[in-house]
Amino acid sequence: MNEILWFVMLVVNFALITIAYRWWGKTGLYVWVAIAAIIANVQVIKTVSLFWMAATLGNIVYATSFLATDILSENHGKKEARKAVYIGFFSLISVTVIMQIALAFEPHPSDFSQEHLSVVFGLLPRIALASLAAYWCSQLHDVWAYDFWKKRFPEKRHIWIRNNASTMISQLIDTAVFTVIAFAGVFSAGVWWQIFWSTYILKWVVAVLDTPFIYLARKMKDDGKIRDLVP
Repeated sequence: MNEILWFVMLVVNFALITIAYRWWGKTGLYVWVAIAAIIANVQVIKTVSLFWMAATLGNIVYATSFLATDILSENHGKKEARKAVYIGFFSLISVTVIMQIALAFEPHPSDFSQEHLSVVFGLLPRIALASLAAYWCSQLHDVWAYDFWKKRFPEKRHIWIRNNASTMISQLIDTAVFTVIAFAGVFSAGVWWQIFWSTYILKWVVAVLDTPFIYLARKMKDDGKIRDLVP
């Protein structure tokens, strides 16, 4: 059942990011990167069994942030892709700070949510630190690498090369940095390695499957079908 839900989530994420770009252009992708940064760092708290491996949720939505920055790099340039990365940083920092202040409030005797919010957001500072470090290293590498490969394979038919060559190394960096900071000492070594490899493999699968969507985004841009809120 988890595997079916994983593919459903994959399709939903790809559909939403395509709609966001179609309707709002660059702005839609900036919004999506912010959404992905926040949701992924909430979902990652939940550990599930996927394809006979221990895995954390959040892999799909986080991996689509690489798709968003690759679309920006492809259609709008490296500067716009970097801007999306900075927006993701700011979004995650903002949520972390605001939720820590919210948790510090003394709850009313009738309150029923404090305990549940503490479970979800009480762990967020460590998760946020891990995510920010991983985000900084991997996303900026991805933007640099996409531009690097685009200069060497500039033809439209070679989008798949620059998309996958940049993303797969970037996601390896992201997975290594994130899992060490977030989960070292939290899980046993065996579970930690399962989470590391399952996280990277699942992100790798998402990177392969998102390739048609970057071609679609390029075609929509070339056909003038993108409604950008910001010229």
